[in-house]
Amino acid sequence: MAADIIPLGAGSGAREEALQRGLDLPRFEPGWVWLVGAGPGDPGLLTLHAWNALSQADVVVYDALVDEAVLKLASPKAKLEYSGKRGGKPSPKQRAISDRLIELARKGKRVLRLKGGDPFVFGRGGEEGLALVEAGIPFRVVPGVTAGVGGLGYAGIPVTHRDTNHAVTFVTGHVAGGKVPEHLDWEAIAKGSPVIVLYMALSHLPRITEILQANGRAASEPVALVRNATLKDQETLETTLGTVVADVERTGFKAPAIVVIGEVVRLRQGLDWLGALSGKVLDANPLGLKADRDAG
Repeated sequence: MAADIIPLGAGSGAREEALQRGLDLPRFEPGWVWLVGAGPGDPGLLTLHAWNALSQADVVVYDALVDEAVLKLASPKAKLEYSGKRGGKPSPKQRAISDRLIELARKGKRVLRLKGGDPFVFGRGGEEGLALVEAGIPFRVVPGVTAGVGGLGYAGIPVTHRDTNHAVTFVTGHVAGGKVPEHLDWEAIAKGSPVIVLYMALSHLPRITEILQANGRAASEPVALVRNATLKDQETLETTLGTVVADVERTGFKAPAIVVIGEVVRLRQGLDWLGALSGKVLDANPLGLKADRDAG
């Protein structure tokens, strides 16, 4: 007989059942703020701690990239407040978001700050956490699956593979004010990181690809862009560093998207598991290697 499955519904009933089955899930106390990662989109990638937070929160202050299906897991009694920031669109100031979290906590609310991906990976969770410390508000951090790992995994692209790379660099595609992060040591990144994963970079791809090629990256290097990663309408565009800008314009590829640069992109021909579900024939040796794969 198959084991019973704990229902991932909203409300305290499912949480109490989880506790009875031995899961040590913390109680969300009034006056606390939990900074929670919602993952890249698919609700199935939520952690149990994230689900536990959703089932208990009085107020959910959520970001632009939190999927609606995730919000449906919140308690029916919870108030949902949108507080997202999107490049090029009117958005609340970061200070205003932090102040709102503090205000709600001081009213004795159980405040869930829900962020797409992981709150500490280009999510400003650190800024909000420090604001809570300054205000004397107790908080908890619940890490989430970041798009630069989970989103690429859904596209069949591993961020590391021993035949291609032993390092990976995560880079934001824009800084405060929406500008290209020119202050980064792009020469070191280009020459030292075999795989580069770019967040929020679509609007600045012309400049970023120019910088990388000027610092030694080949125009023929594989590049992939994954849009709406892990969701039903996920799209993947495979291209090269030299043609990605033209291909994005030609195809009308839109944000939100994660960008990966490096030889790991070639592994998608063997690891595109979602494509295989639709009949794609996978290549067991996409890199064309003859090495003994059992070594090591």
